[in-house]
Amino acid sequence: MSAQPPSLLIVEDDLALQKQLKWSMDRFESVTADDVATAVMQFRRHKPPVVTMDLGLPPDQDSVSEGFRLLEKLIELEPGTKVIVLTGQNDQNNALRAIRMGAYDFLAKPVDPDVLVLTVERAMRLHELQQENQRLMTQQDGEPTGKLLTRDPQMQRICRTVERVSGSDATVLLLGESGTGKEVLAQALHDASKRKGRFVAINCAAIPEALLESELFGYERGAFTGATKTTVGKIETANGGTLMLDEIGDLPMSLQAKLLRFLQERNIERLGGRQEIPVDVRIVGATHQDLKAKIEQGLFREDLFYRLAEIVVDIPPLRDRVGDAVLLSHAFLRRFSSEQRRPILRLSDEAIRSVEAHRWPGNVRELQNLMKRASIMADGERITADDLGLPVVGGDAPAGEQDLDLRTVRERAERQAVVSALGRTDGNIAKAADLLGVSRPTLYDLMSRLGVKA
Repeated sequence: MSAQPPSLLIVEDDLALQKQLKWSMDRFESVTADDVATAVMQFRRHKPPVVTMDLGLPPDQDSVSEGFRLLEKLIELEPGTKVIVLTGQNDQNNALRAIRMGAYDFLAKPVDPDVLVLTVERAMRLHELQQENQRLMTQQDGEPTGKLLTRDPQMQRICRTVERVSGSDATVLLLGESGTGKEVLAQALHDASKRKGRFVAINCAAIPEALLESELFGYERGAFTGATKTTVGKIETANGGTLMLDEIGDLPMSLQAKLLRFLQERNIERLGGRQEIPVDVRIVGATHQDLKAKIEQGLFREDLFYRLAEIVVDIPPLRDRVGDAVLLSHAFLRRFSSEQRRPILRLSDEAIRSVEAHRWPGNVRELQNLMKRASIMADGERITADDLGLPVVGGDAPAGEQDLDLRTVRERAERQAVVSALGRTDGNIAKAADLLGVSRPTLYDLMSRLGVKA
């Protein structure tokens, strides 16, 4: 098993004090250096997030020039590094200069070991938070599907499909139960495209049939009683962008014919109007219904279905996404804790087992509502199964269908264990490795082989 990489670099030319500092901070994995050259070499090799350093370094220990040269070099190599400068009692000006150059903090010698340990812990925590924030920002800026959190292989394939399809003008049909994230994927499809127009969504089941046509196509002044001005419809509003027709399975037959004509001609006529208006809009349909069954029942046009289904994306329910329920629970709790101005809430082991065992008939929407309620009502900082209103469960979840091929069984079990461990520890690699009883390098190798993202 590989040793844990150093998380602290101690730069001190007094070897007795160097040894004392390392001993007082034995809870951290550390390396030492006693001059600028060695410090830079150790830093380049190990990239520790935190450095403690004296300003007086050889060959001129009575001057601070070597210390400031090292500080400047470390900040240049890795701006996010937290450098804690150790100064003499009457060295206030140099301490302030170090802070202006980018040092995280300074402490006066002789240093209280407890204060030093606390300062180092805070620096490491801040570095960890900043790195995580940077990773998430990079992910969301670089990937249009960054807002959709998942570790499930099925969902990751769907994300890749969305990214591949985004550059085309193909009409997309999203199928899946209510609350599975159809609108999130539709928004991602729009964000990944080069379309400059708006993303517009309309729920076909939420608007009465008498109003739905005017909502979609707009109307001219005087088209009907109360039409006092010309109004642009949703299709025209989304010109140059994307229109999501949610619950398209509930679209009335009369409007299905009109929508089909639009998809063929790419022109619309407002109610009461006589002029055809060209519109460049991408249509994304979404429904939880079985459209082929509705076609057989005569409730949905077959020709419209094939126009809509140029690309079909079938979104699995939350209960079938390995590890996603716990992953999303952590994310929602962080968000709602921030909104409620509370300390970050955590799931207890009991709550994690309950979340994993629940079937989530309402999918992600149900989970989100449950976490929001728990973040408001919970008394402490640990969310219990009772806070969630879920039954307490014990032991392992029941196994699925058995496959007698040993390699398949082993890979399935390894994937399940890795994803569950990452979910339970909120993506903390070190804690997940401890939970699995392996080293961090071993866990990284497993994740790479199994295609599980960190």
